[in-house]
Amino acid sequence: MVEFSFSARLAFGESRCYFFRMTGSPPTGAGTLNLLDLTPASARAVLVDWVAERELPSYRAGQMHRRLWQAPVESWEQATELPTALRTELGARFPLPRLIPDTVQQSSDGTRKYLWRLEDGEAIESVLIPSGSRRTLCISSQAGCALRCSFCATGRMGFRRNLTPFEIAGQIREVVLADPEEKPSNIVFMGMGEPLLNWPAVDAALSILNHPEGFGIGARHITVSTVGILPGMAEFAKRPEQFRLAISLHAPTSEQRLSMMPIEKKYDLASVLKAAEAFRKRITFEYVMIEGFNDSDADASQLAKLARRAGALVNILPLHPGGAPELTPTPLSRIGTFSERLRNQGVEAVVRRSRGLDINAACGQLRVEVEKKRRERKNVSGERNGVSGEGKAPGDVSTHTSSPALRLRSGQAPRGIV
Repeated sequence: MVEFSFSARLAFGESRCYFFRMTGSPPTGAGTLNLLDLTPASARAVLVDWVAERELPSYRAGQMHRRLWQAPVESWEQATELPTALRTELGARFPLPRLIPDTVQQSSDGTRKYLWRLEDGEAIESVLIPSGSRRTLCISSQAGCALRCSFCATGRMGFRRNLTPFEIAGQIREVVLADPEEKPSNIVFMGMGEPLLNWPAVDAALSILNHPEGFGIGARHITVSTVGILPGMAEFAKRPEQFRLAISLHAPTSEQRLSMMPIEKKYDLASVLKAAEAFRKRITFEYVMIEGFNDSDADASQLAKLARRAGALVNILPLHPGGAPELTPTPLSRIGTFSERLRNQGVEAVVRRSRGLDINAACGQLRVEVEKKRRERKNVSGERNGVSGEGKAPGDVSTHTSSPALRLRSGQAPRGIV
């Protein structure tokens, strides 16, 4: 397990720490180091020292380093430019862990949903959303979520743990390993969890994603979404790169927001918008449309006022029906009227099309459905054998597509509304 030194700062309540300091990489064995948990600069420094200690040619460090993210390999055995003995030694000292594809679902619209099983049995989701030459990967930063937003399936499962830098950036790495041609062009931290409640790991992952010796994805193509964790926003604003900030707004007033987002009690809307002023680039307001709750003309006018003041783009998101079955999505005709009202008041507004409606594409939905079915199967099996079926069934690879890109090997180690 990772050893955490928790700060005394709390997100809210007494049981949720604001963020942690990672004091070590997840051990993969005695005397091993997970290079994939380090930033590209740190990983290079480790390899340079390791090569020097063995009196190897200095260029070997560069050959090894590029196999982490630039031209990733499943294991060191695939780095055939290195001598066999050296590959064996690398595997023993710096094993390359994997995320295991538990379930992969392919939508008719091209959207692909991944459920990754982690080493300790936890599961996280990613969603790959193609649109022309653009491939956006929506990634997770936590297993579960503590925030309990009413429209999100992840919040209902509760918080399990923070992800490590490897587990965050590994979601991109696995997609690239499966098919280098599908390397994402854009990354959005809108999967499971609140990124700014796991800032140290997200901070390192941002470097892995953006660094030329990492995945080399442009900072303006990487968006971090937050409900408005003020300490995390302050830390994020210190980074010099042009990463994008999206605020999960979803309501134009503090009172409305509090009714579906409990974090509003800790970090109110006015404070969040004030903190956003520290960002030197345009921010985005994420706004999920829920019928009868936040879709009136008055809501549009109030939202326009906030967006003009912040200079924000408004992303209008139809409520994905899988995220909160008891809530009703605003009709498309009403969404059109709402967005037009924003534009007429000087606000740039974009209506996002719901993707993956024929699969479990809503945040947290696939994990919830997979675990529910496994419990049901285990209960049925237990009843047949005359024993209780409570507990988790072991993960198995279940690929719901015949696409060649998704024929993943067994044992191989996808928050928002999309």
